[in-house]
Amino acid sequence: MTTLREEDVDRLRRDTPGTDAVVHLNNAGSSLPPRQVTDTVLDYLREESVRGGYETAAAHADRIRGVYDGIARFLGADAADISVTDSATRSWQAVFYAFRFAPGDRILTGRAEYASNAIAYLQIARRTGAVVEVVEDDESGQLDIADLERRLDDTVKLIAITHVPTQGGLVNPAEEVGALAERAGIPFLLDACQSAGQLDLDVRRLRCDALSATGRKYVRGPRGTGFLYTHPRLRERLEPAMLDLYSATWTAPEEFEIAPDGRRFETWERNYGLVLGLGAAVDYARRVGLPAIEERVTALAARLRADLSQIAGVTVHDQGKRKCGIVTFSVAGTEAAEVQQRLAAAKINTSITRPTSYQYDQEVRNLPAMVRASVHYYNTEDELRALTETVERLA
Repeated sequence: MTTLREEDVDRLRRDTPGTDAVVHLNNAGSSLPPRQVTDTVLDYLREESVRGGYETAAAHADRIRGVYDGIARFLGADAADISVTDSATRSWQAVFYAFRFAPGDRILTGRAEYASNAIAYLQIARRTGAVVEVVEDDESGQLDIADLERRLDDTVKLIAITHVPTQGGLVNPAEEVGALAERAGIPFLLDACQSAGQLDLDVRRLRCDALSATGRKYVRGPRGTGFLYTHPRLRERLEPAMLDLYSATWTAPEEFEIAPDGRRFETWERNYGLVLGLGAAVDYARRVGLPAIEERVTALAARLRADLSQIAGVTVHDQGKRKCGIVTFSVAGTEAAEVQQRLAAAKINTSITRPTSYQYDQEVRNLPAMVRASVHYYNTEDELRALTETVERLA
């Protein structure tokens, strides 16, 4: 699909049972899955319960391999470049902790960086003497490409940024970062946890060496799933921090060989029902069409920002030249937790984003705890109106 029409949205909502129960505007937390995803997981688990775990996995080996093919097409990659994990965090850590840093090595990141990633940088800096540097934002609030370029030299060992932050609708200029990193020969790790599934991603266009993502957010997959893309030029340089008999082969009593493909970042044990559910979600998104998804999500969020901005006492906090489906706001005189609770009472799902998740950004912006409303393509303008009318009664 190139554009989602009203009848398309109606059909997609029929595929999503949760839309009958709630107004779900917490898609950057965990989306409502389509029934095709839920049925895939449950059908597999039922079969496993009567057939046996090993036997069921063997019977569905072709389908499981197909998940890698689907994710590869989703990202514009090759299946050998894909790893399937149990979360975006596990995917990201599998790459980051495979780097070998030395005293004075520099890690460049952005102000939008997420807490889990920043904590890992700080831990490695304490262990190794590496240095973490935060690239400044430009006047729009996105990562400043000129400042990034000024910082590049042969002491920079990694550029690692978050594409879409937890605290707002900003879309960082990942393609420009990728172009700079490629020219400089510096590995580029992109956290696409909140962009995968709502934006049309292509790793060839992004020029990233690695990209991590989750299944539970905009991809609409099950919780406990994630995936990782790694370019061969990066894989051949990295030995994962942890290996097992799946990511490596024990070739002799004193020897082993690491898998040459994305398996090197995986472990043997996994929930194959969830893996197939992730594959079903990726296939569903590809059928809807990532360009069409991005167009609708972006438009709905822009509408919500505009409507909230018209309410006296409400401040919308999103930054950036390019924005996505996440909308963060605060209501003067009312704590974010109370706003969220009032919305929940009206059967409207949102979440709260707090400064402990974005300290680099907080250092400059001094943001309050904020309500985060994150739209998806199955949301409607009536649902957005339900949120703004509830907020208006609070303001």
